Amino acid sequence: MSDDAVLVSVDDQIATVTLNNPDMRNALTAEVSAGIVDALDEIERSDARVVVVEGAGSAFCAGGDINSMMEGLSGDIPAWRKAEEIMASLHRAIERLIRCPLPTVAKIDGQAFGAGASLAIACDVQAVHEDVDMSFAFRKVGLAVDSGTSWMLPRLVGANVAKRLVLTGQVITAEEAQELGVVTDVYDDEEYEERTAELVAAIAEGPTVGLKISKRLIRQNATKSLTEALDDEATAQALALGSQDHAEGASAFMEGRDTEFEGR
Repeated sequence: MSDDAVLVSVDDQIATVTLNNPDMRNALTAEVSAGIVDALDEIERSDARVVVVEGAGSAFCAGGDINSMMEGLSGDIPAWRKAEEIMASLHRAIERLIRCPLPTVAKIDGQAFGAGASLAIACDVQAVHEDVDMSFAFRKVGLAVDSGTSWMLPRLVGANVAKRLVLTGQVITAEEAQELGVVTDVYDDEEYEERTAELVAAIAEGPTVGLKISKRLIRQNATKSLTEALDDEATAQALALGSQDHAEGASAFMEGRDTEFEGR
């Protein structure tokens, strides 16, 4: 794996994962996908409290690795075997991002198409520049959805809207994506960097233990019964109640002051 296919940094407990293949518009090559996994492993060993995923250059992520797809059209390798090779690293990266215990923010200030749009919605929150276009455009290259799209997208927008977006490959604006529920936040050009930084800081300054537990509960309990969800919440709350962040939050509330969570 190239050492610079994905860059990772941690500053003031904010981790940034940068897809660093601008010449290919940050396509999810095997190197980039493996780099995402390695970056998240490194971040979880750090003191980071939030993860920001961004793309270098003019695109967030233009999708899958077309070069590998074209190579798969030649040679004697069966299509199913080539699909396994292409999907293995890509799906490992998507799953690793979805299961990341820390809150994740997709910083989308450039094109997000196909698997790139899927990478965006694999994050918990999306901060999108108003000029960005998005599309689950797998059909444009004659392919079915991948990258967890069939699991994530219906949970965000409902089955009917998900099918329309996928079956038509419709290109949607940032505003349309927000209206449909594909993304959470859209900012105009003048305020984009400032508002995105404020969003990330608000998450980083929160009670990290409680936020990690809440994120896990929302993901896991989406398909459980109410009784099961309530039981899970009661069990998980015991962990939060024992955290230093809870002690700080309760003290700050009683003393009428701002909280100073340390993420423990």
